[in-house]
Amino acid sequence: MTGFLTLLYKELLRFWKVGFQTVFAPMVSTLLYLLIFSHVLEEHVQAYPGVAYTVFLVPGLVMMAMLQNAFANSSSSLIQSKITGNLIFILLSPLSYREIFFAYVAASVVRGLAVGLGVYLVTLAFFDVPLSSFPWVLMFALMGSALLGAIGIIAGIWAEKFDQLAAFQNFVILPLTFLSGVFYTIPSLPPFWQGLSHLNPFFYMIDGFRYGFFRASDISPYVSLGIVATCFVAISWLTLQMLKRGYKIRH
Repeated sequence: MTGFLTLLYKELLRFWKVGFQTVFAPMVSTLLYLLIFSHVLEEHVQAYPGVAYTVFLVPGLVMMAMLQNAFANSSSSLIQSKITGNLIFILLSPLSYREIFFAYVAASVVRGLAVGLGVYLVTLAFFDVPLSSFPWVLMFALMGSALLGAIGIIAGIWAEKFDQLAAFQNFVILPLTFLSGVFYTIPSLPPFWQGLSHLNPFFYMIDGFRYGFFRASDISPYVSLGIVATCFVAISWLTLQMLKRGYKIRH
């Protein structure tokens, strides 16, 4: 486990050394979303009976911040290592592709949880956000961050320059995140968009995570957990195969 722990420590240290940019800045941007949307829509929207729109918004924004930062951690680390050329030192070390995978994913989970917890704690100073079931919240937080960490590895391996990585984030991650029910409930949409939303795996992460706060969701949390777990297994298998074959990283 020495190699795995060393790589994990290196990845944790990498984002923590610039914590103002990797942790504090995402917290500020997420809180701005909360302030703007709550100010504009608080009096006009009620997602769940008896739940203020601002309170409804908090879990979605917390999960959104976790997912985006988990993806950013692994993807940015790999693309930086590829461009600067220091990825060779990881590939030449006696590390298995499984150890590399789990180290990057674990570091992504830690960063995602750090940002999400920071956002949640700050919102508690202004809003009374209930936490009905911590186990559900924790399960979806861990599973969602791990899934996005694995997707980040795929994006980092596939991209050959920062522009390609930015395109992946802007045209894949951001649309899936914003169209996942962060700012609204799925039943409030027209039938076509409801059906389309159910094809979005990010919706199940947001909906299941929100269930842990309000004991209310658009679909069963067990269904959401099963879908998210299935996506994680499938993406992890694909990522491990890419690492095993050295796709775009062994030239």
